[in-house]
Amino acid sequence: MPTLTWPTKSLPDPQPAALADEAVVYPQGRGYPDAAPESRLILGDNLPVMAALLPEYEGRLDLIYADPPFFTNKKYPARIGRGEDSRRPSEWELAEGYADHWPDMDAYLDFLYPRLALMRRLLAPRGTLYLHLDWHADAPARLLLDELFGPEHFLNEIIWTYHGPSPVRRAFNRKHDTILACTKSDEYIFNTDAVREPYNPSTVKTFASSKKAGFGKVPDLARGKVPEDWWYFPVVARLHNERTGYPTQKPESLLERILLASSDPGSLVADFFCGSGTFPLAAARHGRRFLACDATWRAVHTTRVRLLEQSQPFALQRDTNSAIPRSSAPLPLLTSHQTVILKDRAALDYWEADPAWDGKLFRSAGQARRPNRSGELPAEIKLPVAPGNFRVRAVTVSGEQIESG
Repeated sequence: MPTLTWPTKSLPDPQPAALADEAVVYPQGRGYPDAAPESRLILGDNLPVMAALLPEYEGRLDLIYADPPFFTNKKYPARIGRGEDSRRPSEWELAEGYADHWPDMDAYLDFLYPRLALMRRLLAPRGTLYLHLDWHADAPARLLLDELFGPEHFLNEIIWTYHGPSPVRRAFNRKHDTILACTKSDEYIFNTDAVREPYNPSTVKTFASSKKAGFGKVPDLARGKVPEDWWYFPVVARLHNERTGYPTQKPESLLERILLASSDPGSLVADFFCGSGTFPLAAARHGRRFLACDATWRAVHTTRVRLLEQSQPFALQRDTNSAIPRSSAPLPLLTSHQTVILKDRAALDYWEADPAWDGKLFRSAGQARRPNRSGELPAEIKLPVAPGNFRVRAVTVSGEQIESG
């Protein structure tokens, strides 16, 4: 098999990150204070973060979904305004999202190649990697996967197709992404029945009307079929309820299919480019433990807020080389029984409370978030216990974290 080479190709041993504990989050107090988190959300560059995770997790991950930058050479802003007119993008309130800019393809491959190699080491013997790209870099990525996993372990080239406007006028509109799936070995998890879908009504009608349909082979029409390797799921449009404002957000239904097919309840799964947090959210909802990581605080904060929709506690950590932006603005607070009240929240996006702050690890037992579409940040947090030596953290609309004194 051919291999891909370029002048700077190498697999250096990355320096492991030093991971610091920021918080344990108990969504709406569920599991507080005794439930030990089995899932982790980490702020930091995923190369040193994965290196730091190797001693504990090498050969243990049943599924990795990777949605890295696509080599588009663009910058993607995050939308942080609420209640804005979706038809007037020039009026949206925006913040920095992430950059997908590279001097050339060699630089991009220098970024991607060592990360894919570490993902392979983290995969369990029955594990699967799904690498999500598009036409910009899927061809060289396929050669890298063949080198690292062996072409005999290439499982699928999945085409995710969708509709939407396009500025292209001198070619066919580019309306699909490519998801490359590889397995660690010949024995891998694949839950056929978990992803079956109904047959098309025209197919059902054909088999009902003719004994010769299917050349005499009649499928179990009631059971449904395993999907083909081309999938149609609508993109997360501006008006969809699951829209967070984070750029290039993927639809939950797309990632749920991957999760259900290639992991089991209780499996340990990972997304080291977690972005808006769709994959770890789907994992928690379906009873999987997760590792999630992103290099930007905006992504990690967005993921944390979305994970409040499920019941699984999780640890929030960061590479000590990755700073959380801070603010020293005051937080005017009141307490009443098991309630904390925030008097001024106009500039805030999120706040949380630890009712028994020990001076070391923040245990978030109650949280409030600003709605995605419109509405105000709630002024009260109900706690599972009466606040004693309580502490509050908040995040401003612009992404700065504030702590009460």
